[in-house]
Amino acid sequence: MTVKTETDHLPKVIARGDYAVVAITKHGTQLARKINAVFPGSDLYYMKKFEQGDEGERGITLFEGSVRLLLPELFAKYRGLILIISLGAVVRMIAPILKDKKTDPGVVVVDDKGEHVISVLSGHVGGANELAREVATLIGAYPVVTTASDVQKTIPVDLFGRRFGWVWESDEKLTPVSAAVVNEEKVAVVQESGEKNWWMYDTPMPDTIHVFSSIQKAIAENPAAALVVTHRQLEKAEEAILTNGVLFRPKVLVLGIGCNRGTSAEEIEQVISTTLDELKISIKSVKAIATIDLKKDEVGLLEVARKHRWEFVYYKPEELNQKAISQPSDTVYKFTGAYGVSEPAAMLYSGNDQLLLAKKKSGNVTISVGLISYQ
Repeated sequence: MTVKTETDHLPKVIARGDYAVVAITKHGTQLARKINAVFPGSDLYYMKKFEQGDEGERGITLFEGSVRLLLPELFAKYRGLILIISLGAVVRMIAPILKDKKTDPGVVVVDDKGEHVISVLSGHVGGANELAREVATLIGAYPVVTTASDVQKTIPVDLFGRRFGWVWESDEKLTPVSAAVVNEEKVAVVQESGEKNWWMYDTPMPDTIHVFSSIQKAIAENPAAALVVTHRQLEKAEEAILTNGVLFRPKVLVLGIGCNRGTSAEEIEQVISTTLDELKISIKSVKAIATIDLKKDEVGLLEVARKHRWEFVYYKPEELNQKAISQPSDTVYKFTGAYGVSEPAAMLYSGNDQLLLAKKKSGNVTISVGLISYQ
């Protein structure tokens, strides 16, 4: 006779991101889905009885039974846990699996209504204090942090810009750069693109942090560490800034794309990759694909957007025709009602009529590249 155990219904935990978002109630599930959608690098877990049908497409993991049985594996595989579960229950469930503040993940608790985000465990070393602030900012909640330290009033390197969708190129230097920030050494922040309102405190930036508009200027000041925010691929001479630095990729690029019906995802992706390499910009900084509404069901485009978790936006012909483009086409107008697709779509989404690439045709694909500017 086979005897079933409590763990028989537990899913296999595959950590794709650094953070796990977990919910066990109906309202908590909706909030968890919202957090997962806007917090890059997060994986979502909730109970199977709240299944909504798109879990496979979104990479969401469903589970049955007690969440208590799932927590040990989540503890071992994630940098941080965002739990939409009552604080008392969380304290009781994690108590038996705590090891050391140097190795335990950061744990934050969010109430069912999304009004408070509480830093519970590993506030400093595990980054829970900053995680609480980042999640609270994303959902319009109030962060609850009970520890008192100057570390709270500086840059959380591993979470820097995450609420905007920024991702790092490599995590190799996260620890030494974080140490330089915490130890109040001279730190350079070089920002060439991306959102400017990343300083989240109501106090002035520490004197040890200096903001530069170019890598060359930062290198000349010989900082102990650096945080570089750019969509560009660095030149050889600029790479010295990363000796003790972290390169962040802000989501600032839009790909305007037109293609023949039935164009494969593989061909579209190859054109994108080649084009970005030619422009010397990073695919990690892509935020969206923009096209015409006739392509809203184009399988290849949708597949590429889903794979990279890019926004997929489409415009009506009359919207596209509002933009003055370099090479309006009567042939394109005949079949689509628009004088161009990739170029005006990139302009509309980026809010910038000066494109990094006006238009390039390659095989079945036409591509334009726009840069979103932030003041």
